[in-house]
Amino acid sequence: MFDTLFRGIFDGSYTSVISIQDFLLCIGCSLLIGLLLAAAYTFHTQTSGSFLVSLAMLPAVVSVVIMMVNGNIGTGVAVAGAFGLVRFRSAPGTAKEIGMLFLAMSTGLISGMGYLGYSILFALLLCGIFVVYTVLAEALDRRDNLERTLRITIPEDLNYGTAFDDLFAMYTSRHALTEVKTANLGSLYKLTYRIRMKGENLEKEMMDDLRCRNGNLEILMLSREKPDTEL
Repeated sequence: MFDTLFRGIFDGSYTSVISIQDFLLCIGCSLLIGLLLAAAYTFHTQTSGSFLVSLAMLPAVVSVVIMMVNGNIGTGVAVAGAFGLVRFRSAPGTAKEIGMLFLAMSTGLISGMGYLGYSILFALLLCGIFVVYTVLAEALDRRDNLERTLRITIPEDLNYGTAFDDLFAMYTSRHALTEVKTANLGSLYKLTYRIRMKGENLEKEMMDDLRCRNGNLEILMLSREKPDTEL
């Protein structure tokens, strides 16, 4: 009676049945992998508790689905379609979140197929690579944080082609004039530059020197902004 409790009512004589021990072993391995992925994702990343819970449980869920499919092609196609529909009923996430979700599903698939060693090895390798790439991405972000958009208003008698070259050489590592337009019936020019500062906390000194050069007219410096959900 106890043996028939874990058999499907549609199983035939040639249907392979997963033992309870193997089932629990795959689930336990998948849960450990989920905890590893959730811990790796928290490395220098701000996220919500609900996402971490979902990330920790996803490998076990996918593992159970793959074990229940158990070689049935038709069922496998139906499950793949169901997972595809979930994407259209969820809020858009960042590229990092989507990548980690695919990683969790992949480890769950490997575990559900019975390759527990490969699933653990794959999770360890990808978590290590995730940490390394996160550090590299933060270095790139720090470099991008030095990018500025500079808008300067100057009088019409000031030659903007060479008027600020010495200041740009002092405070910036790169600059480019991207836009020039006239204002106030042609008595003023409004210049837009794309610059990269040589270091942080140099904006005040640079703007003070620019004010002395442009007759204390309007100067605007903007940081480049990135949307949180960009891919």
